[in-house]
Amino acid sequence: MNSNSPKFEYYRKAAATVIKALKARGFEAYFAADRDEARELALSLIPEGSSVGWGGSMTLSETGIVDAVKNGSYDAIVREKAATPEERREVFSRIAVCDYFLMSTNAITVDGQLVNVDGTANRVAYLCFGPANVIVVTGMNKLVANVAEGESRARNVAAPPNAMRLGRRTPCSVTGKCADCQSDDCICCQTVITRRSPGGRIKVILIGEDLGL
Repeated sequence: MNSNSPKFEYYRKAAATVIKALKARGFEAYFAADRDEARELALSLIPEGSSVGWGGSMTLSETGIVDAVKNGSYDAIVREKAATPEERREVFSRIAVCDYFLMSTNAITVDGQLVNVDGTANRVAYLCFGPANVIVVTGMNKLVANVAEGESRARNVAAPPNAMRLGRRTPCSVTGKCADCQSDDCICCQTVITRRSPGGRIKVILIGEDLGL
């Protein structure tokens, strides 16, 4: 994004407001102008040799953070390599006690709360407990006014294209609108509101770009 554009200037100023709110809630918080700066910032927070896991995220892919971890001097826990349910369980168990867990968020409120809706809930489980540190990387396009708007964004903006991307047979993948479904393929099984981060365990990087869904 052009750093001289009104939209970027809005993102920069809004990020300063959100960062102040996040810090008041115990989060570590940072602003990165673009995806390249965000990638370097995220890597600077992770000491070499650390064990690192991550949740499914288009934002992490678009910033190149996951590839950088895989190719860096880290103990990367690559869940995609798990071929059987037993191997997946072993990988998820390792992530549960890793040094750093990387993820994005479905929404972030102006007053510094994270809003996430999940299917299998491994992502939100690690956000809540387990890994020693969590790094949340998010584009400023996910900024919302409040928790209610965050839940609406997660269900109506993020979930339908994610269901399509994952090949899930849900009503929203057909209509593009949340139907509050009870489908076995539902990716909205758990809703987690993170309103505080004791001890700075969760670190949030706000990026002055539109990233992810």
